[in-house]
Amino acid sequence: MIDKVVPTLADAVASVGDGASVMVSGFGDSGLPFELLHALAERRVRGLTVISNNAGTGTDGLAALLAAGCVRKVICTYPKSSGSNVFTGLYRAGRIELELVPQGTLVERMRAAGAGLGPFFTPTGYGTPVAQGKEQRIHNGRGYVLEEPLGADFALVKAWQADRWGNLSYRLAGRNFGPVMCMAARHAIVQVDDVVPLGALPPTAIDTPGIFVKTVARKDSRRASH
Repeated sequence: MIDKVVPTLADAVASVGDGASVMVSGFGDSGLPFELLHALAERRVRGLTVISNNAGTGTDGLAALLAAGCVRKVICTYPKSSGSNVFTGLYRAGRIELELVPQGTLVERMRAAGAGLGPFFTPTGYGTPVAQGKEQRIHNGRGYVLEEPLGADFALVKAWQADRWGNLSYRLAGRNFGPVMCMAARHAIVQVDDVVPLGALPPTAIDTPGIFVKTVARKDSRRASH
């Protein structure tokens, strides 16, 4: 019987080890898997490469993972968003690396990895520092930059509902990068508000098929029930 639901959040992130690359869903706080990030921070893993839209805000979620010293490098679009003081302090102190990627390029790089595609050309960033060290060419009078697919060892994703097969449904804007990250990562770990019976999710409501999901945990499952 296929059952991808684990008892606790700690169980969900137990396979994330030192030096792993980890995609993290979320646009700001919307769709951010706070509880999974806190569970991972408590494990005190080291040397992670985090791939996300932002670099954390406040002191919770992604910022907590950074503050715990778990992250070596951040690949993101908006590192200096409102309240991103933890990342700013670490970066100014030379304790964390940063790779900036335009948002559309970031999503397409992940999509290419998930779809098994190779490098692609995009006009975004042509002739700017973003294109340094990359192949650039002119086609029909327009400049393009060659970008590589971007996969990861793990993805930490927030969804609304899941069944035991790992089929996912998201809520409103909380969907954001979740589906593409589940496809691009080798091991997608998802926190959900609710686990529903198999068959309860209408096919049209499934945003991410379970084939792309490895592990599911309820967001309130910090400790195993007795």
